[in-house]
Amino acid sequence: MGKSKGKVEVVRITGARSSLTEDVRGRQRRYMIAMAVRTLCVILAVVLWKESRIVAIIALVGGIFIPYLAVVVANAGRENSPNMPDTFIGHQPQPMLEPGAAAPAPTPTAAPPAS
Repeated sequence: MGKSKGKVEVVRITGARSSLTEDVRGRQRRYMIAMAVRTLCVILAVVLWKESRIVAIIALVGGIFIPYLAVVVANAGRENSPNMPDTFIGHQPQPMLEPGAAAPAPTPTAAPPAS
């Protein structure tokens, strides 16, 4: 397999989903990022309240709705199972057998005499 930018390319050899622990860890990470953005929005709303009321209100709306979206995304369920990996990677050899010569057409046989 090839390398890309100094990193070794990982070849997936199974169609199994990631582990439950890895899935939960990913959900927790996404939720924590959303909550950090929400906290930033609330702080921004407080700081900008006297400077720019419109920006502060937009940040406050973000601070109100981001937790709802974060919970919905975190509870969305597991990812779909990945597709099965390709059986052949890279060049596939051509079949070695060539098509055979055309068989002669069957000759019509004489019908048995009617009795």
